[in-house]
Amino acid sequence: MALSPDEVERYARHLVLPEVGGPGQARLKAARVLVIGAGGLGAPLIQYLAAAGIGTIGIVDDDTVSLSNLQRQVIHATSDIGRRKVESASEAVSRLNPHVAVEAHALRLTPENAPDLIGAYDVVADGSDNFATRYAVSDACFHARRPLVTAALGRFDGSLTTLRPYEADARGRPNPTYRCLFPNPPPPGSVAPCAEAGVLGALAGIMGSLMALEVIRTVTDFGEPLVGRLLMVDTRAMRFETLGYAWDEANPLNGSGAKG
Repeated sequence: MALSPDEVERYARHLVLPEVGGPGQARLKAARVLVIGAGGLGAPLIQYLAAAGIGTIGIVDDDTVSLSNLQRQVIHATSDIGRRKVESASEAVSRLNPHVAVEAHALRLTPENAPDLIGAYDVVADGSDNFATRYAVSDACFHARRPLVTAALGRFDGSLTTLRPYEADARGRPNPTYRCLFPNPPPPGSVAPCAEAGVLGALAGIMGSLMALEVIRTVTDFGEPLVGRLLMVDTRAMRFETLGYAWDEANPLNGSGAKG
């Protein structure tokens, strides 16, 4: 996919990177990425994907902008309060990069609609804030054979991993699924929502930017992705750690308990 003169100048700092270059930037332009959530994680994620030149960004969110969002959801402005987040985010992308197409999905992702939505994209990035959506997204990505970049926020900490469980590792073992990492959701009420627990605003920026990096890596295929590795960020100690995790044969997607 050829780049226009404007795009050549816009993406000049990518084009001089040997690991990206013209072929990598063309792959970014051709890519279709689905972002789940236009909130704390989705806001910086969408902005950096747009800046990087992802050709089509799908945004799934059924919420509207509220004043309390603006401490961390930097894609929205005070004038956007009361608007649908997908509309506000779409306009922000247009201002940032007119070469990027946005497909707005003003709905909540469910196990029922996830397969059709996810099947229309090349890569999925999940910035949702609840386990029900995370399991629905990860299961649908497995069945659709789509790479998934997924992250979560705590009060002062975050985590990030990339899932490609439809592929095998160098030893021929299946890559782990989300259910290998988190076999079961936590008991209801055991994890306080953001509105009760709070969240450090700049942390969302860090984790959303790291999500964008993993998506760009997935599309251009540079370096080593976080497959089978969970990146954990603790901003109180300013510590980054990586925990390895492996395929669980008992998992219900590609393990012994999988349904044929």
